[in-house]
Amino acid sequence: MNRDQKTVATGALSGVVAMLLSIWLLYTVLPSPQVDSQSDAVLYALRWLPLAALPLLAMIVTVGNARAMGPAIDPTLGNEDQAMRIDIRAAGNTLEQFVLFTAGSLGLAASIDLAHVRVVGAAAIVFVAARIAFWIGYRVNPLQRAAGFAGTAYLNFGLLGGAIWFAASRAL
Repeated sequence: MNRDQKTVATGALSGVVAMLLSIWLLYTVLPSPQVDSQSDAVLYALRWLPLAALPLLAMIVTVGNARAMGPAIDPTLGNEDQAMRIDIRAAGNTLEQFVLFTAGSLGLAASIDLAHVRVVGAAAIVFVAARIAFWIGYRVNPLQRAAGFAGTAYLNFGLLGGAIWFAASRAL
């Protein structure tokens, strides 16, 4: 492994560890919602989606404001500076991750035992923190985005995997 690969691997590992510890901690401190059915659990998950969308909104607003106030006002001319190119890429990746988060959190809420649905709220908070870490890391040095990226990607992997697992368990 070269130096850059070690930097990314270390960042990714730290992001996954931070994500797992944060999910556990938040799960233990968040109050259990009053849910009496899987429909209530899905509604609980839906209430967390606006929070999870905030990093995407912030990135879109940042790019829009930079375009409106600078030489890249016409996106067809290619006048974006390095910071704007990073913000555009971060927004695109955040949109992709948000779609996966939405599918995973709603799917998990629809199939998990009701007593554990607060994990979806914990996941939403961690999603926001990881996306912010991704964006800041990307702006500092593109190699530093690994912690936020891995924290989000493996969070989504866990949500989707859990949703599939619990849905299959209920079907059997």
